[in-house]
Amino acid sequence: MNPKNAHLATHYLQFDRAQWASLRDSVPLIFTEEEIIRLRGINENLSLEEVAAIYLPLSRLLNFYISSNLRQKEILEEFLGTHKQNVPYVIGIAGSVAVGKSTTARLLQALLSCWPEHRRVELVTTDGFLHSNKVLTERGLMKKKGFPESYDMKNLVKFISKIKSGTPKVEAPVYSHLRYDIIPHQKKIVQQPDILILEGLNVLQSGMDYPHDPHHVFVSDFVDFSIYVDASYDLLAHWYINRFLQFRRGAFSNPNSYFHHYAQICEKEAITVARQLWTEINGLNLNENILPTRERASLIMTKGDNHEVKSVWLKK
Repeated sequence: MNPKNAHLATHYLQFDRAQWASLRDSVPLIFTEEEIIRLRGINENLSLEEVAAIYLPLSRLLNFYISSNLRQKEILEEFLGTHKQNVPYVIGIAGSVAVGKSTTARLLQALLSCWPEHRRVELVTTDGFLHSNKVLTERGLMKKKGFPESYDMKNLVKFISKIKSGTPKVEAPVYSHLRYDIIPHQKKIVQQPDILILEGLNVLQSGMDYPHDPHHVFVSDFVDFSIYVDASYDLLAHWYINRFLQFRRGAFSNPNSYFHHYAQICEKEAITVARQLWTEINGLNLNENILPTRERASLIMTKGDNHEVKSVWLKK
């Protein structure tokens, strides 16, 4: 066992790749290679084998948890004599920039939607709750985007609180990675799904991460099951730089892209810029604010080369 992870054994059950894959049981693989390609993110080599070995057992586990949660609610409603209220089961997905949170979220949304129960699954990212660039600029926080102080926590907590209280229709702001900003007057409507997947850097953060903006409750208080997608610092830096180079050849070439100016520089200079952005912003945020939340997760997925999950840690 890696000495760095030895202390996890106290609170977590550890599974290597083969052990975890065996827990798939007889869950069928319903996706084709083409569908997997549509689900995976930039710079990720997500394969059918990875889906079968890692994500099918995870979807099976989540389905057990969700069914158990529903039974508990039914018992409480029977005891209280109240009518059934549709309160979504919330799954939080956290981890560093470039680790593959978005792909994990999209994949779980697709898998959980396909179980025989046909539950409705919505996906919301906390990027939509970042302050606008205008506000961040006024506060001198543009180089702190993704740090705790860059989020509108009041509205994020208000959103998730409404979701968990069974509000029929809840609005979430929408973020554009192309514009690198909130899209004004555009909202995502969430209407009482059975499952809500909430993906973002900050879903496991709590009061100690927000001394600048004290609250009594945080997003993590409303999450039923949480996943931390983990990888070594060096791998994350490598993935971030490669992703930056791919964006430079693709999305950055769009004149409407916030980072369009990076499409004009040579590759060597682009690598230098990407490494600097990682070191000064994203790597710093990882070490200061994201990695310390890892052991609050219900499950930790540890990735190795090519984004393949090497081990899974499940909280006892």
